[in-house]
Amino acid sequence: MGEINKLAILSQTHYGIGIYAHILKSYYPNQTVLSLSGRTCLPTKNPFNADKPTLNIFIYKENVLGNASDKEFARHSDSENAIPAGDPFDFAELHYKQSGNELLQTINKEMNLRIGEVFDFYKSRNNPDNQNNHSNHSSDIRVRHFSFFKAPVRNTIPHKSISLLDAYNYIVGDYAKVRTEKLRSLLSQLPPLGGKGVARQFKASTFDYCTFSGMFQTRNDKALISHSCLLCIDFDHLQSVDLLRKQLLQDEYFDTQMLFVSPSGDGLKWIIPIDTAKTSHSEFFVAVANYIQQTYGVEVDKSGRDISRACFLPHDPQAYINPRLLNSCNSQKFA
Repeated sequence: MGEINKLAILSQTHYGIGIYAHILKSYYPNQTVLSLSGRTCLPTKNPFNADKPTLNIFIYKENVLGNASDKEFARHSDSENAIPAGDPFDFAELHYKQSGNELLQTINKEMNLRIGEVFDFYKSRNNPDNQNNHSNHSSDIRVRHFSFFKAPVRNTIPHKSISLLDAYNYIVGDYAKVRTEKLRSLLSQLPPLGGKGVARQFKASTFDYCTFSGMFQTRNDKALISHSCLLCIDFDHLQSVDLLRKQLLQDEYFDTQMLFVSPSGDGLKWIIPIDTAKTSHSEFFVAVANYIQQTYGVEVDKSGRDISRACFLPHDPQAYINPRLLNSCNSQKFA
């Protein structure tokens, strides 16, 4: 259990950026409210200034010690000075019309931060009220499962449910080694223009795949059993796979769960956690895609918006997995 204070809230809301996003979403529910580029968001609508795009939100660093230990906080200002410059709690006061401890309690409750609570995932999972709840958002990502499918891709009936550790052991193991080498050999022999259809057909017919974002009765968004609280971001035809891989692993806003090279060898698959209790899968995808474009200048595959998106599993002995996941249960065999 932790004490509900400003620092505890900031530590769970990306320096307070999440507070701004949560409040703005209540005014603009079907819009992307924040697009972060580095430490600064693009100007966005201010609900306290007639919805004009005058609100500027940014990350401010104390710069007391001059090193990584300096504290960082989100701040805001309005280009027309419609509201005083301040921090996320000042902005929240305008919205909730509360202050002090009452405001902190409201933020903790409204954003479901669970500060000061003892949360037992297994108790929550077995609660009948939570069964078949697609927004169940365990804080322990290790126990979240998703569907695994045997090739070909036209097979839409899951073979089993697996965890991230299972998928990691599949990727670093030899399960897909031969087919991955054959696909890349095939791609290297194709003419520069055209001929890619042969490779796509080979991949679709021979590669096993999974749906990282959830468990399904059949691979269809409407057949979702439970969301995994995971999002798979797909990068194709990169100029430098190694550069983006390093950047994603060092990204200060997203906690990489798994990262591996795509079957073709010129792309990446990036698995990150999301909280579907706070915003929808598709809205989260759009926000992440905008952030990646603004921060790294890279377009992501738009198919990631679909919850039932198929992700082919290649062989990548250098695949990354979050070290915390290595302490989870034993992985499965893929018989």
